[in-house]
Amino acid sequence: MPAAASNGVCSPAVQVSGLTFSYPDLDGTPAPGTEPVVRNMTMDLLPGQRCLLIGANGAGKSTLLRVLAGKHMVPAGSVRVLGQSPFHDTQLSGSGALSYIGGSWDRDIAFAGYSIPLQGDFPAGKMIRNVPGIPAERSERLMKVLDVNPEWRMHQVSDGQRRRVQLCLGLLRPFQVLLLDEITVDLDVLGRADLFAFLREECEERNVTIIYATHIFDGLEHWPTHVMYLARGELQAFQPVDTFPEIQRGDLLGLVCSWLTKEREFNKADGRLPDGTKAAPADDGLNLANWNNGWAAGRLASSIKHSSNAVLR
Repeated sequence: MPAAASNGVCSPAVQVSGLTFSYPDLDGTPAPGTEPVVRNMTMDLLPGQRCLLIGANGAGKSTLLRVLAGKHMVPAGSVRVLGQSPFHDTQLSGSGALSYIGGSWDRDIAFAGYSIPLQGDFPAGKMIRNVPGIPAERSERLMKVLDVNPEWRMHQVSDGQRRRVQLCLGLLRPFQVLLLDEITVDLDVLGRADLFAFLREECEERNVTIIYATHIFDGLEHWPTHVMYLARGELQAFQPVDTFPEIQRGDLLGLVCSWLTKEREFNKADGRLPDGTKAAPADDGLNLANWNNGWAAGRLASSIKHSSNAVLR
C-alpha cells in the first residue's frame, strides 16, 4: 500500500510518467512502419479513486491496462504501481495487491482449437473455496454478490455464469489496485449493479484504486471519480467527473458519443483507418515473414538475417 508522503499527502497508487509503448518485432524492437500503441502518457491515480477508461476500439485501452498489470516490459520508471514496477516486481501480482481481470476465460488446446472456454466436471464452489489464504467470509460474500451457485458444474454453465465465476476468483484476494478490461459484457443488469456496488464499497472501505475500461455506460454516471479518454494511443482527457457538466446531468453516454464522433471525423480527414492507425505501406512481404516465425507463404527464405533457417532468396 502506498506510504504517505512527508507532507501528509498519500503517494499515487498508479503513476505513469511519459509512457510510450509499441509491440515488438521478433528482434525486440518496434515493428517497422508501425506507430506506438500508447504515446507519451502521464497520469496519476490516488488510493480510493475509481477511473473509467474510455476510447474507441483500437485506442490502446487494453494495451495500457496490460502494461499497468506488468504483462509487457517497459522502462521501470515509466510505470509505478504501489511504488513498484509491475513488470519487474512480480510480488505485486503474486501477492494479489495488483489484480488484472480481462479477456475471455479460455485456453488453447493442441490439435483441438483456440479460445476453448474453461470447463470441466467440477463445481464452482470447490474452485472458489479452495483458494488458500482467503477468509471464508470473503469467499461467501463474493459468491453472494455475484450470485454464484457453488453447485454449478463448470462444463454446464452459460457464458454469463462462467464470467461470474471468473470475477469471483479474480476478486478473492484483497487487492489494492484493480484493473478491469470490459468484464461485464456477459452480465445481466442486476449482476452489473451488484458488482459495481461491491467495487465502490471496496474503494470507500479499503481505499483501493480501480481502473475500468468499458463500452457499456448505463448506470455508471455516479460510479467513477475520474474519467480517462484515449484516442490514437494518446491521453485526450483525464479529469475528475465533477468537471464534466454532461456527467453531472446524467449524460455520460452523450459525452462519449461526442468524443468518438469527433475522433471518427478526425481520422477520416487525416486519412486514417477507423481505429486511428495509418494504413500500412505496401511491402514485398518481408514484414509478413517477420510475424510468421520468419516465413511467408511461398517463400523458402527466412527474413531473419544470419539465422539457421536463412537460405538463398
